[in-house]
Amino acid sequence: MTLRAGLRRWFLQPPRPHGEVIEDRTVSFLELFYDLVYVVLVAQIAHTLAEHVSWSGVLDFAVVFGLIWIGWFNGTQFHELHGRQDGRNRSFIFLQMGILTVLAVFAAHATTTDGEQFALTYAALLSVLVWQWASVYRTDAAQYRPGALRYLAGLVVSIGAVLASSGMGHSGRLAVWAAVVVGSIALVVVYMLRTPDDSLGIRATASMAERYGLFIIIVLGEVVFGVVDGLRAVEDLDFRTVATGVLGLCIAFGFWWTYFDYVGRRLPRQDGGSLVLWLYSQLPIALAVGAAGAGMVSLIEHAADARTPEPSSWLLAGSVAALLIALAATIAVLADYRRLAGLYRPLTAALLLGAAAALAVGWARPAPWLLATLLDLILVAIWSFAFARTLRTTVVAPEPG
Repeated sequence: MTLRAGLRRWFLQPPRPHGEVIEDRTVSFLELFYDLVYVVLVAQIAHTLAEHVSWSGVLDFAVVFGLIWIGWFNGTQFHELHGRQDGRNRSFIFLQMGILTVLAVFAAHATTTDGEQFALTYAALLSVLVWQWASVYRTDAAQYRPGALRYLAGLVVSIGAVLASSGMGHSGRLAVWAAVVVGSIALVVVYMLRTPDDSLGIRATASMAERYGLFIIIVLGEVVFGVVDGLRAVEDLDFRTVATGVLGLCIAFGFWWTYFDYVGRRLPRQDGGSLVLWLYSQLPIALAVGAAGAGMVSLIEHAADARTPEPSSWLLAGSVAALLIALAATIAVLADYRRLAGLYRPLTAALLLGAAAALAVGWARPAPWLLATLLDLILVAIWSFAFARTLRTTVVAPEPG
């Protein structure tokens, strides 16, 4: 093969078509590098929420986080379903990373002073993704084209909406962005629920589950950052403040144990309804973990207070409750849910009871150290219950690694 022919194949080979799933694919170093850019993006918006814990701050965080996750989801799913180990795919991933780096510059104040710049940069990111998905559509089999065309149309509409939002005020821009997040998810959910399974061209794989786990690791890192930032902000550290930080960090440990022992690396049933819920239930899970990380700063800053401030109490306890509810929804569509009913059905009930208990703790607003302790105990109780059920069903949880 000549150099010219080799370069043409390396950079001009079309992406894999729908249905050409690589079952034994492992996550590449390039994908890990790509995910690292999202560490910066999530850190920027989490820092803003940590500085302004309020209901409006939580709403801003949720919407911008949703946009960021939609971008990550599109880039990740394209590589999972259609990517190759070639120069074309690498070039597009690095192009996305460059745009995402610029996006991170405006992420912290996306809903205020930097909203226009954030919107324009995000539209550029979506435009690259449209080009990539269009390249698949051009070479796809006839049975996959209707779905691919709808998906492309949804992305184009999202680009138009985001561009239009660049000239709006805070409230209007936030409403448009929220509509983009909800609409992007609804489009895929409706399509996958109404399409026969053999016409989807999508199948959950081990590498897909691994990418979700890696993103959860990213947002769990925000909890660690939140604890460190909170402790650094206190001029005279005392035992109670440090203990509050450590107890807050244990919430992240509880998240990790429950997610990776009973959800991470486990695949859903392959029907369209189960698959689509598994795909998108990861968004509220990641959102809840990220919000909990932002809540750590305020929790530690008020460690000496007799009661946790109401916004901080609801943010942290609400994040735990939201995570547990999202985990219950995810577990219900796992392939193991029916096979290991003796474990997963009681665990689902325990997660929902734990969510109710977490909300009760948030409502009570105990002292910060006690609030963190009670949330820790809820997570420990859920995992201990699940572990006991695991022993009864003689099932060994997979090593998260």
